[in-house]
Amino acid sequence: MYKYLCVFIFLGLNFLVQSQCEQVYIKGKVIDSLNQPGFYNLMVINLTTQQGVFGQASGGFAVYARPGDRIAFSVKGYRKKYIEVPEQNEKECHFDTLIYITKDVQEFEAVTVYPIKSLEQIKEERESLSMRETRTVTGVNVFDSPITALYERFSKKAQSKRLVAQMEYRDNKNMIVKELLRAYVSYDVVYLEEEQFTAFINFLNIDESFLKTASDYDLIMYIQDKLEHYKSLHPELFNLK
Repeated sequence: MYKYLCVFIFLGLNFLVQSQCEQVYIKGKVIDSLNQPGFYNLMVINLTTQQGVFGQASGGFAVYARPGDRIAFSVKGYRKKYIEVPEQNEKECHFDTLIYITKDVQEFEAVTVYPIKSLEQIKEERESLSMRETRTVTGVNVFDSPITALYERFSKKAQSKRLVAQMEYRDNKNMIVKELLRAYVSYDVVYLEEEQFTAFINFLNIDESFLKTASDYDLIMYIQDKLEHYKSLHPELFNLK
């Protein structure tokens, strides 16, 4: 009895092994649920055997693999999708499948894009550059209003107003010079990175009168000359030996 039982188990296991497919025909289609583009760079890769084939432009594919093999679907710009080949009985050594993929969303650091003004626009801003007036009593008016003059001279509020006006003026002046540098960089007149502007402008310390009245040519020559001087003082900022 025991002998017959062993034979029966052996035959049963042999039947199960023989009834399982050694190769499975996998047919399907890769789909982007949001769009319907052509997948001209679709790759179907058997990670177990390290072999791969190209899919069709429509997203269709057909490959052979063994049960248990791990298959990857790769499309540039999309996240990879993986499946494991399931066991199949001998009568059905194939299966159809749909593979849904999604865009590979990447996060990048924020980039600020500055509009480039024309030299004519910047020239108008240069010519109109001025410090906001704060009420100041001077000259003959001091005798007409001595109390007001003394107040403006020693009042913290009046001093604060003048300080704010000076800071606004300096910021406006520096902004105009930044606009000039952006324009010159876009025209390949000077070579500076945006993050280098502030330090160079502080070094430049351009005179207000010259900034307002100089021609474009004179400004270019002046800034180019100052930039060469700045580079000689800070070669490490420009990969200079």
